[in-house]
Amino acid sequence: MKELFKQSKTKVKDGSQDQHPVSSKNDVQQFLSKVASLPKSAGDARLIFSLDATASRQGTWDVASQLQNEMFLSTQALGGLNVQLCYFRGFGEFFSSDWQSNPDEILRIMSTIQCQAGATQLHRLLQHTIEENQSRKIKGLIYIGDAMEENIDVLAQLAGKLGLLNVPLFMFQERHDPVAKAAFTELSRLSGGAYCQFDSASADQLKELLKAVAIYAAGGLKALQDFSAGASSGVKLIEKQLRK
Repeated sequence: MKELFKQSKTKVKDGSQDQHPVSSKNDVQQFLSKVASLPKSAGDARLIFSLDATASRQGTWDVASQLQNEMFLSTQALGGLNVQLCYFRGFGEFFSSDWQSNPDEILRIMSTIQCQAGATQLHRLLQHTIEENQSRKIKGLIYIGDAMEENIDVLAQLAGKLGLLNVPLFMFQERHDPVAKAAFTELSRLSGGAYCQFDSASADQLKELLKAVAIYAAGGLKALQDFSAGASSGVKLIEKQLRK
């Protein structure tokens, strides 16, 4: 950047002392053009995108695989997004990917995964998020699931730790299990995040919810407020919960 700036300056001499160099309008335009041509790196926003990959989840998994691209694209004007994919399935299997700024790579990983029968492992996901945040700040954790089969007191303690670390948990529930709803609502509240239900038949609804969280992670509450002005009631509910 310093080299680019040097190239845009014009030296002025008056015989007695050097005056401050003055950039012409053309020099400034050349400088801005060079800056614009530099490779653009991903922004600093880091977001964990996690899903329940147990047997009942295959349909929503396939939908979410496609929609995560929209999540990335929604943050480009805000500086981009770095995402880590996490899921649990089968007999105690928990997976976390490398951090990715390329939605195609996340899609490639997700396209190779098949859901398998097993119990939920939210405790491992929350503990993993706490550990990841210790190495570098995480702006939020998205979780998509439909069931809750764990000790709520253990999960509440972990969600409370996320709240202290200012890492909000965004819990999106498919279907209408009242046990899951009560647990997800409480965990999101303890973390300072937000909860919302979505209809498994409505890909557009889930897409908008994912975009809302990505925009919040990349641009903060103000960016989310701007987005929610013309968004659905679900997005407005997320914004309302975050303002509390």
